[in-house]
Amino acid sequence: MDLTRSDEVSRLATEVRSKHGRIDIAFNNAGIAINAPSEECSDEDWHKVININLHAVFYCCREFGKVMLEQGKGSIINTASMSGIISNTPQPQSAYNVSKAGVIMLTKSLAGEWAKRGVRVNSVSPGYIGTEMTKLEVANPEWHADWLKFTPMGRLGEPREVATAVVYLASDASSYFTGSNLVVDGGYTCW
Repeated sequence: MDLTRSDEVSRLATEVRSKHGRIDIAFNNAGIAINAPSEECSDEDWHKVININLHAVFYCCREFGKVMLEQGKGSIINTASMSGIISNTPQPQSAYNVSKAGVIMLTKSLAGEWAKRGVRVNSVSPGYIGTEMTKLEVANPEWHADWLKFTPMGRLGEPREVATAVVYLASDASSYFTGSNLVVDGGYTCW
């Protein structure tokens, strides 16, 4: 499905609720990056990144959130990025950084609106994780060397290390968490 189409997201939420009777957890994890100097970033590339990384997250939060608000309980976890709180180097990626900063603020905004109605909204902000998207960029030795140099733990994270943070935020173990942005970055943002 195309998550950038709100009608398709709405249909998905309706289908999931019809099949399972309720929706307790939503994990919004779609995202792309386009590395381009800002002065060369086309309108098309800018919109593509913002549409997938921010608009789609809002549509999913809104549609799945409606179900959770009606139930009076639910947990939404959005994938943001450390790039939403810092400006990465050496790769140029202003559209990505802006989109992820938007996800963090969207998370905080929805958390404030929905907390008293039983719906928690949090985000997880990975650093450099060994995913397919990151592996494509690892082919650039200059970028990869800088990533490791600026990460105190000196390595890429593993997807399972982010997954455990998501499971925590989805579970009742984090019942007093809402509006939080859990950074999983090997220390990159501590500098």
